[in-house]
Amino acid sequence: MDTKYIFVTGGVVSSLGKGIISASIGKLLQARGYKVTIQKFDPYINIDPGTLNPYEHGECYVTVDGMETDLDLGHYERFTGIHTTRNNSITTGRIYKTVIDRERRGDYLGKTIQVVPHITDEIKRRMLRQSEELGVKGEEFAPAQEAFDFVITEVGGTIGDIESAPFMEAIRQLRWQLGRDAVCVHLTYVPYLKAADELKTKPTQHSVKELQGMGIQPDILVLRTERHLDNALRMKVASFCNVDLECVVQSEDMPSIYEVPVSMQKQGLDAAILRKIGIPVGETPAMASWHAFLDKQRNANREVHVGLVGKYDLQDAYKSIRESLNLAGIYNDVKTRIHFINSEELTAENVDTLLAGMAGMVICPGFGQRGTEGKIVAVEYGRRNDIPTFGICLGMQMMVIEFARNVLGYHDANSAEMDPETPHNVIDIMEEQKSITQMGGTMRLGAYDCELVEGSRACEAYGKGTLIRERHRHRYEFNNRYQKEYEAAGMKCVGINPVANLVEIVEIPDKRWFIGTQFHPEYSSTVLHPHPLFMDFMKACLKK
Repeated sequence: MDTKYIFVTGGVVSSLGKGIISASIGKLLQARGYKVTIQKFDPYINIDPGTLNPYEHGECYVTVDGMETDLDLGHYERFTGIHTTRNNSITTGRIYKTVIDRERRGDYLGKTIQVVPHITDEIKRRMLRQSEELGVKGEEFAPAQEAFDFVITEVGGTIGDIESAPFMEAIRQLRWQLGRDAVCVHLTYVPYLKAADELKTKPTQHSVKELQGMGIQPDILVLRTERHLDNALRMKVASFCNVDLECVVQSEDMPSIYEVPVSMQKQGLDAAILRKIGIPVGETPAMASWHAFLDKQRNANREVHVGLVGKYDLQDAYKSIRESLNLAGIYNDVKTRIHFINSEELTAENVDTLLAGMAGMVICPGFGQRGTEGKIVAVEYGRRNDIPTFGICLGMQMMVIEFARNVLGYHDANSAEMDPETPHNVIDIMEEQKSITQMGGTMRLGAYDCELVEGSRACEAYGKGTLIRERHRHRYEFNNRYQKEYEAAGMKCVGINPVANLVEIVEIPDKRWFIGTQFHPEYSSTVLHPHPLFMDFMKACLKK
């Protein structure tokens, strides 16, 4: 079967959930036995989200091959279990950089470079996931392109944004080029006006009209709504927007984002896509494991309270950690209640109050000095009171610094990132990073091997031998000069990179659960396979 292409666009307002709908479509097609990949095209000019403040776009998600990407790729992986790569996340900045680099090399033989056709051709090439076919030199694509049955492409932003225009033109051209092998799914908003007690379809009509003005007729409409839409309203939208009634589905507010694929399946979204493409629909997949997960989620009748200690007071800033905690809770038959604790406001005087009632806490990742002293206060509180404590990336480094100050007696210990002049740089910059000044993509990024110490708590949690592979995003590392001192005082280095001899995991064995990881385990946690460290952490919280 030739590869089929699904384009997911959005209208009216942003943040409607295009990523969740794209991930749901991927999951439903995957359940039918098709090989699927999902990619995100973001209209902003940044090369990638790596240098963006989390307040701008939420967390920066890292792929196995070390690409810093949009958080929607986390949704794609959690829903489908696929591993995304740098080929799954494209920005306007990367598109323009590729074209400008070619122009500088003389690849265009003196031609005038224009948005159409040069920028749109590059967008189309990446949407089709082509490489050698177009004879491109030195590109970022992996040499061997996988064959997929479906490529789902989500375009960020909303219809009418000036930044989105080249992407819409590329989709318009591909629709003609691919014929029935391409389908456009448009997500739009149906607001409820309380004063009039009415649902309004006019924003949807205007959004579709805008899309049609760009030469794109949507095949399927997904109506985002806070209230149930009756058939009369769906019929009205179908007739005004030139879309079949069976291709107008609604995305209501759900108790959980993981209910969305089931809702879409009940309304026949995947069946409508297959019919539009001309593929026999066949039987509806049972999705037994997904339903079993949802049953566990609905039946969880206990709560566990976990503190999330970080400096970004924004839900999406720690999206993957939040989802990993929620998933681990569900598989342990509890609802995880996450309490954000701003590390900038955390002091030795108020730590008792702010962390009271927490069964465990996660010390969050991040960059820069802001909020680090509050994290150290939280780590000390967790260590002294034997509260299950999970440090991730910078959180692990704060564990190391706290131990140096309060156990080893190095009261001026710090990270070279926070204090370059500290005499006890227990966290130091990697040697190969010292000469790098350019921001973006210059860290230790992507998946690396880690050798676990047999018999350690971390090794028991993984339960699959001693070699693991996890994703990283950092510049600074545990300083091995101090390793023997830490080990002698009770903090064990139980995960080591076998090639670079870098410390990846520390733990204090005589505590109930006190583990720090230099890597980001939250990137590997999926709906059907929650991460073992989060699972073990949750078990310890429940015992507490």
